[in-house]
Parts: sequence; C-alpha cells; structure tokens
Amino acid sequence: MHTLSKDKLYFMSETSLKHQLKVLTIPVFIEMALVMMLGAVDTVMLSRYSDNSVAAVGLDNQLISLVFLVYQFFSMGAAILCAQYIGAGLRKRLIQVVGMALTVNLMLGMTVSALLFFYAEQLLQLMGLRPELMGDGLVYLRLTGVLSFFQALSLTFSASLRSADKVVYPMVVTGIVNVLNILGNYALIFGHWGCPQLGVEGAAIATAASRAIAMVLLAIIHFRVHIPRFPLRYFRPIPWEELKNLLYIGIPAMSENISYCLSQVVITYFINQISNEALATRTYCHNMIMFVYLFCISITQGGDILVGHLVGQRRHQAAYVLGNYFFRWSMIITLTGSALLALAGRSILSAFTDNPEIIAMGVWVLVIDWFLEIGRTSNIFAVGTLRATGDAIYPVVIAIIFNWSIAVGLSYVIGIPLGYGLVGMWVGFALDENIRGIILMRRWRSGKWKNKGFVKE
Repeated sequence: MHTLSKDKLYFMSETSLKHQLKVLTIPVFIEMALVMMLGAVDTVMLSRYSDNSVAAVGLDNQLISLVFLVYQFFSMGAAILCAQYIGAGLRKRLIQVVGMALTVNLMLGMTVSALLFFYAEQLLQLMGLRPELMGDGLVYLRLTGVLSFFQALSLTFSASLRSADKVVYPMVVTGIVNVLNILGNYALIFGHWGCPQLGVEGAAIATAASRAIAMVLLAIIHFRVHIPRFPLRYFRPIPWEELKNLLYIGIPAMSENISYCLSQVVITYFINQISNEALATRTYCHNMIMFVYLFCISITQGGDILVGHLVGQRRHQAAYVLGNYFFRWSMIITLTGSALLALAGRSILSAFTDNPEIIAMGVWVLVIDWFLEIGRTSNIFAVGTLRATGDAIYPVVIAIIFNWSIAVGLSYVIGIPLGYGLVGMWVGFALDENIRGIILMRRWRSGKWKNKGFVKE
C-alpha cells in the first residue's frame, strides 16, 4: 500500500510538471514567434522595395543580434538564478538579482548604443559591406543601434517575469509591439497615410520605436505583478554574492553566444565576398528557418524554468526526466517543420524574389538545413538546460572550439577555395551543429550537472 501511494504521488508529480510545461511553452512559443516576426517583417516588407535593401539590413541584423546577445549577459543569468531562488523560496535574493541585472544592463546598454551610433560606418566597413549597400546599411544600423539600450532592459524584465511563470505578459507585449511595427513599416517604408516614403530608414524608425514601447510596457507590468519595488536596504551593502553568481552564469553564457554570433559575422563576411545574391539568399533563408526551430527554443525556455525550480528544490531526477521529455518533442516537431519547409522552399522563395539564382541557391540550402536541425535542436536543448542547472562553463568551451574550427574554418574552405559557394558553406554549418550536439547531449546524460546548482542543502 505504501509503494502504491508513492507511485501514485510520483505519477501526479510527473503529470503536474508536464501540464506546467504546456502552460509555460504556449505563451513562450507565441512570444518567440512574434519576436522573430519583428525582424522578419522588415525583411518581407523591404523585399518589395529591393533585394539590395534586404541584403544590407540582413548584414546589419547580424551585428544587432550580437549586441542583443551581449545584453542577455545578465538577463540570462538572472533568469536562471531567479528560477532556482523561487524554487527554494528565497524572495530577498530574487529581488537582489533582478535589481543588479537591471542596473548593469542599463549601464551596458547606454554604452553600446553610443558605440553603435558613432562607429556604425567603421563597423560595417569591418564587416565588408559592399559600397553600393553602405547607404542603406548605415541608416538602419544607426537608428536601431542608438535606441538598442531599450532592448537591454526589456530582456531583463522579460527574463524576470518568465522565471516566476508569468510568461503571458511578455507574450502580450510582444504581440502589441509587432502590430505597431507592421503599421509603422507600412506607413514609413512605402509612404502611406500621409507619411514620407523612407524605405530602409522607415523600417529602422518603426523597429526602434517598437522596441522602446516594449520596454516601457514590460517595466510597468513587472512593477505591478512581480516585484513592486526594490528596497534600498537590500542593496546596502552591495550584494556581491549575487553579482558573483550572475557573472558565473553570465560570462560563460555570453561567451558562448558571442562566440557563435561572431562566427556568424565572419561567415556573413565570407558570404558577402561570394555575391550580393548569396547574401540575399542567406537573409531570406535565415528568416524562414528561424520559424522551424522556434518550437525547440520555446519548449526549452519553458522547460528550463521548471528545471531551475526543480534544481532549486534539489529534485535532480525529476529535472532529468522532464528534460528528456521536452527534448524528444523538440526533435520531432523541429524535423517535421524543416521537412515541410524544404518541400515548400521554392514556392516560398518565389514569393520573396523573382531572381532565379537566389531561388536555386535557397532551395538547396533548405534541403541541407534538415540535417543541420538535428544538431541545432540538440544544442539549443543541451546548452539551455545545462545552464539552467548551473553547468554553465562546459558548453562555452565546446562552442568556441567548434564554432571557429568547423563553422568558420571548414565552411570557408568548402565554400570559397573549393568553390561550392553558399550551399557548400551550409554543409559546414550542419557538421558544426551536429558534432557539438553529440558532445553536449553526452554531458547532459552523464549527470555531472547535478552538483552545479546555486541552492545548497
């Protein structure tokens, strides 16, 4: 009778966790889809303007993505610590972590925004942007870059809300912002409703303004439903222990993401040397492929909140079982979506452009990408979930080694010296993702992460 009762209790616990996972994943999925649409909308609308504007904005967004990853330095660390502290019932430490993350991200964001505005031309020259694309690229980078500090704060507010299972609020804000961005693009790119026709400049104004509005809305919500105030006594003296924990997670997390994003910047530089068509193809395909691995990102982010709670409660076996559960679903849905995209690739690309060279390259890229998604799904899961347990250093070491030796080095050799172009480079990307995926999944299954949590007995 006692055994039956324990089994029943375990079943109820497992069922409850799976239900919580669904409740968290759906809003995160919608939010992430809307976040991706915020960038994709610029591409889709500008494709009606010119392929060159798409290529310029695509290269700009590589740099903006790198900046946003820098901003995630403290917000990702705060999310992990908050999840574990909520699981352990440590309210004061939760408030201290969020306060420190907001303060540092504001300072960091203001500094980076100034650099993007004043050194935009030098950065684009460093990335090898072609002279005929420089005008559009410079306008877009300066306007979106100078207000990018709003994104630094938005990421922190959103991470804090998610860690407390309040995932609906960031989703709603992102939905509102997408509507505003679409309306702004329509008015300012093409000159509707009495607005001037600004093209790329209009897309930049609409995107930057939308991100600023998002930050204001998230801040209001955060103070009303999660942490109403940050008492000064909690920060006197400065809670160095929480800052140290943020750095312990944030530095490896930022390093892994920056390594990946910098490698993508270098790769984009190589693609830019091939042709404008290759750069435009990469931009179109990237915006399509993002929606394929969207579910994997969403369920991993939702699942990692629960994994953090379980690790805070020192329920490591439950965390392991839950992780394996949402990894299986990630793989099934991602590969199904990738197969459908490959089959429909020609039709979708034809809706964006009538350039036969772009369409032909894009079709092959989407076919190869099915194999790439096997590794990418494993990486998204393993990196995020290991980090949620506190095992933050191992993934960055693996990332730096393989991002630069295979994703950059081997892809360059296949694509340019061997002459296989963008399609050959995508083969190199697929090898990088799959090798890293195998290594990181072995780390997850080894259980070495079980002693890495921040809440001790």
